[in-house]
Amino acid sequence: MPKPVIGFVCDVTAVSGHIAHLVVEKYLYAVAVGADATPILLPGRISDVDGTPASETLDYGAILALVDGIFLPGSPSNVAPPLYGRPPEDQVLPADPNRDAMSLGLIRAALAAGVPMLGVCRGCQEMNVAFGGTLHPKLHEVGQELDHRYDATLPIADAYAPVHDVALEPGGVFSGWVDGAARWRVNSLHEQGVDRLAPGMEVEARAPDGVVEAFRHPNAERFTTAIQWHPEWRFGADALSTAIFRAFGEAARDRMASRRR
Repeated sequence: MPKPVIGFVCDVTAVSGHIAHLVVEKYLYAVAVGADATPILLPGRISDVDGTPASETLDYGAILALVDGIFLPGSPSNVAPPLYGRPPEDQVLPADPNRDAMSLGLIRAALAAGVPMLGVCRGCQEMNVAFGGTLHPKLHEVGQELDHRYDATLPIADAYAPVHDVALEPGGVFSGWVDGAARWRVNSLHEQGVDRLAPGMEVEARAPDGVVEAFRHPNAERFTTAIQWHPEWRFGADALSTAIFRAFGEAARDRMASRRR
C-alpha cells in the first residue's frame, strides 16, 4: 500500500555561506516510522545564488495538493514577536522570517483544506499564532515556576530527558490515548510559550506552572494538534508519543484516501 506524504516546513538558514532548507533528522524519523509516512521537505523560499527570489508568493494550494499532512518541527529560531503583537526587540533566539512567511499562511490554508497537522515546539507556537493566539517571547521572565529552556551544557540525551509532568485534560484525547492517565512526564526545551491561547482551541496538557503544553483544534476536519514538548525524541519508548504519531499517521492516511477517490 502507498504511504501518505507528509510535508515538512523547513528552517531557512545559512550554511557555509549558502542558503539551506533544513529539518533535523529526528523529526523525519518519527514521522517515517511512527506515522508510517513518507516525509518531504517544503522549501520556504527559492532563490538564486545572489539571493534573488524566484517568486514572491507561495502557492499553498499547489503544496497541499501534493501532501497528506503537514509537520511543523522545532527549531533554533523563534517566531518573530511582531507577528503576535509584540515589539521587535522582544526577539530572543535567532529569527527566521522565511520560515514565518511559509508556516503561518500554510497552517491556515491546511486547516481550510482539511489537511492534518502536527506542530512541535516552534511548530506549536506557530499554530497558536496562526490561529490568533499570542506568545510569551521570554517565558522565564514572567514569573513561571519552571525554567523551560534548553540546557546547552548537557549532553543531548540528558537535555531531552523528561524533566517535569504535564497535567492531561480529564476526558481529553491525550488522556484517552494513555488509559485515562492524569499526568505524563515530558521534556522541556523552549524559550517561548503560549500566552493567550488562540480562540476555540482545546487544551490537552498543562505544565505545573500553568503553561499550555499541548492543544488541538476541535473543529478541524482532521487531526490538528500542537505540542510544546518534544514527542519525536525516542518516541517509541513513550506510550503517549507513540500514540501521537500513530494518530497523525492515521489522519494522513484518511486524507490520502480522500484525495484518491
